[in-house]
Amino acid sequence: MQNYNPKFKSDLRERCYKFSLDIIALADTLPNKRSAWIIADQLIRSATSISANIIEAKASSSRLEFKKFFEIALKSANETKYWLGLLRDAKLADESIINNLLNEATEIANMLGSSVIKLKNKNF
Repeated sequence: MQNYNPKFKSDLRERCYKFSLDIIALADTLPNKRSAWIIADQLIRSATSISANIIEAKASSSRLEFKKFFEIALKSANETKYWLGLLRDAKLADESIINNLLNEATEIANMLGSSVIKLKNKNF
């Protein structure tokens, strides 16, 4: 798993894609328990939805549609933080790994939130 640096600046799409890969790698290390399967399924869905919606935004036909995809990506980032916290607090995964991923999810959410605010302030 990538060690995230708060000063790491890269293309948001690439950063989210790498984050998705790290979430998949984490899911593959979880215990073979029903609770872990369910949380891992939800976590993978929400984490991969972030970059999928950014990709969709790039292909949108209007500024309004572009903004909508970024709003969905932001919601997925926030949902991902929930599932990561649940995994950590249920003690189903290593706390330091989860905290590292939570920090990255928070940074991604902040970047998306900033983008959404800027898009809302522009005239359509």
